[in-house]
Amino acid sequence: MAQDAAPASSFWSDPFKDPLFPFYMVIGFVFLTAFLVIMVAIYMLQVLNVFIRKAAEERAEKLGIQYVPQPSFWSKFWDQINAFRPAEKEADIMLDHNYDGIRELDNHLPPWWKWLLYGSIVWAAIYLVVYHVTGSLPLMEGEYQAEVTKAEEQRAKLLALNPPVSIDESTLIYSPDDAILKKGRQIYVTNCASCHLADGQGSIGPNLTDDYWLHGGSIKDIYAVIKNGVQEKGMISWAPVLSPEQIRDVAFYIKSIHGTNPPNPKAPQGVLYKEEAATPQADTVKTSI
Repeated sequence: MAQDAAPASSFWSDPFKDPLFPFYMVIGFVFLTAFLVIMVAIYMLQVLNVFIRKAAEERAEKLGIQYVPQPSFWSKFWDQINAFRPAEKEADIMLDHNYDGIRELDNHLPPWWKWLLYGSIVWAAIYLVVYHVTGSLPLMEGEYQAEVTKAEEQRAKLLALNPPVSIDESTLIYSPDDAILKKGRQIYVTNCASCHLADGQGSIGPNLTDDYWLHGGSIKDIYAVIKNGVQEKGMISWAPVLSPEQIRDVAFYIKSIHGTNPPNPKAPQGVLYKEEAATPQADTVKTSI
């Protein structure tokens, strides 16, 4: 039961008490140190470039020639992947088109754009062969079906180890079982207290602790109302949300708070119900695989 499991504490709820906090601190310190080392290296490289440029300028001045800065590696790389033409060579690619004095250059597509296009064509051919021709790898639909099959196998194993509880509504009998009432209270507080309040005294919904019931006060009636709901009263069906066992648990809990006399009960609604003496019957809980 998900309701029985204690909420797992996350790292951010209390990071200092997390057992992995020292590990995270060490990893953070390592990344911070690496970042600082990289920043210092970049700064030192810039300083070194300044000294190299100053030395080249002084050398050119001694030789009596004009200093021409050498393009950086990044500039060369950028010009190469974009196939930039120097301004002095633009006359070689000048076209005869003239629009109000605006001339057109015969620039080609950048090489990186062509590489992407050629790479996409190669990848498309490989994809076609691998996925559609040879069937070496499954398509998305095949992967989905494989995952569904795997999940069904795992579900079958879990059901074999933990067969689900089946509730026989026709022979359901209330019993004050502590384990059932504990689980039922958790479900009630989570799903029912918003309308009936935590102590069952009633708010939007009716009072669940008195002798008056709108749709019958037997354990079978309570189970049926929770399961099927009462649409005209705004009570939804909980069957799509809760399992039959969970509906049984919360029905037993509601039955257990009868007569608890909360401090501010809602006025009685419905018809007076008195529990009839029931003869002992067989256990209403059975398992099925």
